[in-house]
Amino acid sequence: MPDTKQPVSNADEGMRLDKFLKVSRIIKRRSLANDACDTDHVSLNGKSAKPGARVRVGDVITLRFGDKLTDFEVLSTSEHARREDAAQMYKLVK
Repeated sequence: MPDTKQPVSNADEGMRLDKFLKVSRIIKRRSLANDACDTDHVSLNGKSAKPGARVRVGDVITLRFGDKLTDFEVLSTSEHARREDAAQMYKLVK
């Protein structure tokens, strides 16, 4: 009997928000990313986000540093990225 199960793609599941912020090097350490999420400095698609929120390609992450808001559009959710490739995981939204 043929196997009819479809393989589960990790790309469909996305990545944890805190891990994305760290891997993409938007925030230096995962613990800092957790703290930023827990203190409502991070929103995902316009809503306050917890560290475990799932990030998918096309999502918009907003970071608040003081009075400044910075928006990032997610282009890739790679599990690992070299320093020179990390900036290709997102783009700044004007």
